[in-house]
Amino acid sequence: MTDTIDGRQWVALIRAMAEAVVARRDYLSALDSTVGDGDHGVSLAKALGEAARQTTALGDPSPESALHTAGSAIQNTMGGASGILFGAFFMGMARAIAGRPSATLSDLAAMSAAGLSEVQRRGKASRGDKTMVDALAPAVVAAQTAVVESQPLAEAVENIAEAARLGAESTKAMVAKFGRAKFLGERSLGYQDAGATSMSIMLSALAEGLKGEV
Repeated sequence: MTDTIDGRQWVALIRAMAEAVVARRDYLSALDSTVGDGDHGVSLAKALGEAARQTTALGDPSPESALHTAGSAIQNTMGGASGILFGAFFMGMARAIAGRPSATLSDLAAMSAAGLSEVQRRGKASRGDKTMVDALAPAVVAAQTAVVESQPLAEAVENIAEAARLGAESTKAMVAKFGRAKFLGERSLGYQDAGATSMSIMLSALAEGLKGEV
């Protein structure tokens, strides 16, 4: 497995994320239908598909150009707050790796933290509000821990993905504070947040993609 992630690999990872979301599209929409309008899976799959198409068309991608292109494609394709926020995640990561030819584990931790910061700047959500932040925030902590512990990249990305998965599952016990679900109050308990689940699926795809040396 590689120790760094260059622009070409980021393009492949974005494609892997898109394929993973497409495969779980109906599941994500079903989750969304319990508290929202039920189109999350379809909308995110379409947006990531467009991100994959546009990044694949880049001639000589850097990590920054691949991630910025993906973020822009998502925001321009996916309507509503979700499109802005998922796009913001990629945009934040792009800025954190600007000018660098590849990303190390330390870079990945900084990029994920920057992505989280941009999502929170745009969406104002905190951990515990039953949003994608509940998957992304623990993933960032796992990435930072991996750097401190000098974990191999292969081990680190698995831990990042697992932290996101557990974070997404934890939203079942939360009351929604944002989106349509917030109007349900206590009735939103017991349902896993679609945005957090999507982020978990995307980070799992990243981990699997890196294990396959994309």
